[in-house]
Amino acid sequence: MRARSSLSESQREQLVDLFEQGLGYAAAAHRLGVGLYSVKRFERRFKLHGRLCLVERPTKQHFSFEVKKEVVDRFIAGQSKMELAREFGLSSDQLVANWVRAWRAGGDEALQPKPKGRPKGSARSTPLTEEDRLRREVEKLRAENAYLKKLRDLRNQRRG
Repeated sequence: MRARSSLSESQREQLVDLFEQGLGYAAAAHRLGVGLYSVKRFERRFKLHGRLCLVERPTKQHFSFEVKKEVVDRFIAGQSKMELAREFGLSSDQLVANWVRAWRAGGDEALQPKPKGRPKGSARSTPLTEEDRLRREVEKLRAENAYLKKLRDLRNQRRG
């Protein structure tokens, strides 16, 4: 079963059989008693890949900026999401919609691959002077002392 799918493997196989018989996603979802949204997403994958939608891909695909940009440009020119997903071997036509939405919000920069991890040079602090270190220690001890006094007062209230 897919990690994010609410459908079991047997339900997906039954759905493929129902789709091949000509049923739509709403009728198939009703017949199996499963959620409409997940069946609709699965039907889109079925239309894109046929019976191969039952085969899972082992890893998540990564696409270059050039591929994403070409898909977005061709979608804006009038090609359908399904045609583009089929031609470029995308796992879902929803990827096309996501890339177009990102491009419209942030331009070409939004389609660029994002660097992984923490940026280089971040979180380097300057060493504390002896005076600053001692001030921090005094503040910590004052807070600890206030906490213990409050705890003692609460215990005394319960007893008295």
